[in-house]
Amino acid sequence: MTSAAPVRVRFCPSPTGNPHVGLVRTALFNWAFARHHQGALVFRIEDTDAARDSEESYEQLLQAMRWLGFDWDEGPEVGGPHAPYRQSQRMDVYQDVAAKLLESGHAYKCYCTTEELDERREAARAAGRPSGYDGHCRDLTAEQVDAYEREGREPIVRFRMPDETITFTDLVRGELTFTPDNVPDYGIVRANGAPLYTLVNPVDDALMEITHVLRGEDLLSSTPRQIALYRALAEIGVGNGTTPHFGHLPYVMGEGNKKLSKRDPQSSLNLYRERGFLPEGLLNYLSLLGWSLSADRDVFTVEEMVAAFDIDAVNANPARFDLRKAESINGDHIRMLDVKAFVEACGPWLKAPFAPWAPEAFDQAAFEAIAPHAQTRLTVLSDITDNVDFLFLDTPVEDEASWQKAMKDPAAASALLTTARENLAAADWNAEALKDAVLAAGETHGLKLGKAQAPVRVAVTGRTVGLPLFESLEVLGRERTLARVDATLAKLAG
Repeated sequence: MTSAAPVRVRFCPSPTGNPHVGLVRTALFNWAFARHHQGALVFRIEDTDAARDSEESYEQLLQAMRWLGFDWDEGPEVGGPHAPYRQSQRMDVYQDVAAKLLESGHAYKCYCTTEELDERREAARAAGRPSGYDGHCRDLTAEQVDAYEREGREPIVRFRMPDETITFTDLVRGELTFTPDNVPDYGIVRANGAPLYTLVNPVDDALMEITHVLRGEDLLSSTPRQIALYRALAEIGVGNGTTPHFGHLPYVMGEGNKKLSKRDPQSSLNLYRERGFLPEGLLNYLSLLGWSLSADRDVFTVEEMVAAFDIDAVNANPARFDLRKAESINGDHIRMLDVKAFVEACGPWLKAPFAPWAPEAFDQAAFEAIAPHAQTRLTVLSDITDNVDFLFLDTPVEDEASWQKAMKDPAAASALLTTARENLAAADWNAEALKDAVLAAGETHGLKLGKAQAPVRVAVTGRTVGLPLFESLEVLGRERTLARVDATLAKLAG
């Protein structure tokens, strides 16, 4: 991609509900595109719908952007030459532009009622004609306007689409053409005077000198309308007279080949934060929903993505969201952390409300000792709690399925544990010596190490699956390990 002007892109979410992964993917591609081209990212808040927007959602958007590691060059908290960046604070700008569009003839007042519009649309469908707005109010006489206003009708403002074919080159999809019959006149200001998205975003793009608009495929049908509006804005002196380049990002699909919607549980960004995804891991996976660093490499850093990213390489085909692959890639990023960073990242899940142990029971030194072994196993950070709870609980978690599996022959399990306890009590307390102790116990009873260590693991940790056993015993300590084996032997005897 080449462009004479410095790259300026915008990310303009609405503060409604929780941020979702489709929104994050759009933010990521805009941010990476701006950073790759040493351009600017404008963060703009589309909050003109007072009935749906909320301050809570606005704050969540800011928190999400910060958590993901996105910085922006203009927008909330950082300001910029085109402030304010909340559209609710720019109403006077939109009112002024709407007045100029009316005065220049690029827009007109439409007095049609909802019932009249519905009736004419139904008639058009029945006749096999396009069912968009039919231009009824395009050329009203002064007498007709006077009659409508005496009836008390409150008009909306419609943009007058030019009677011409609009062709543009989409950065993802190539050349696209829209004929006039498929792009009717459209509303830009409500009857109550409130500007619509169809007006405010192109106006702000023009005034903020946006060079590239990268957005979801669901907005593709509105692009010819916006291109016509950009041209009209140039004619009335709004902005610098240029039209941005458009790139429409592929759909993100969920279950059943349906577009992943905000209502799908797995689309919520909060879910991934709460489960302990690393921002780097989540962004790595989301970047693969339409783009790739190379055909044979799925795991890479954000910095590597920025260095390689360009919109030309985005695939137009829908991308399927695969939670298992997202978790796998996140696990790779967990293992890419140095141990100190891993320990710090686990912090929130080692205390209330996630941790089942008393705060005073937590031992930082013990956790740091076991952390390198835990790091190799996790796909999400929240899994750390179940992996290390045996260290900080007075007694291990009682997992009935694990008990039944490891102790299905109580007599054999008791005999093995008795020998293992003797060997452990006499062993040096390090992982290698503890392994030898359990291995020797297994040989005494004709068992290989895998079979021999299962009852020991359940006795000490409560589960058949967990961190490396002998490293776990080393950190737990001789006294607590032997006490747990004794408690299990007593239970088996009972």
